[in-house]
Amino acid sequence: MASTTTRLRVDGEVVRDWQEQIRCFISENFFVDDFSDQDSFLQTGIIDSNGMMLLVVFIEEEFSIKIEDTELLPENLDSLNNLGRFIERKRRGRRSG
Repeated sequence: MASTTTRLRVDGEVVRDWQEQIRCFISENFFVDDFSDQDSFLQTGIIDSNGMMLLVVFIEEEFSIKIEDTELLPENLDSLNNLGRFIERKRRGRRSG
C-alpha cells in the first residue's frame, strides 16, 4: 500500500513539509529563493502564467489531487498561504468523499 505522506527528494534529502516541497520546486524551476508565504506569485513576478500551469501539474502529481479548471483562481494558487489552504481543502474533501 502506498504511503499517505507525500515525500519529495531534494539533493538526496527527503522533504516532508508541503510548504518546503513547494518552495524547493519554485526555487529549482523559477530561480527565486526569497519570497514570503503571502507573496503573490503573479503580482511579484515569481511565476508567470505559463509557470503557474507547471506549478499546477506539480501540485497535482505531488499531492495526488485533481485541480479543476474552475479552481484555477488566485485565491487558491497565488501564494504559499493560498496553496496550503487549497491543498488542505482538497485533501479533506477526498477523505470525506
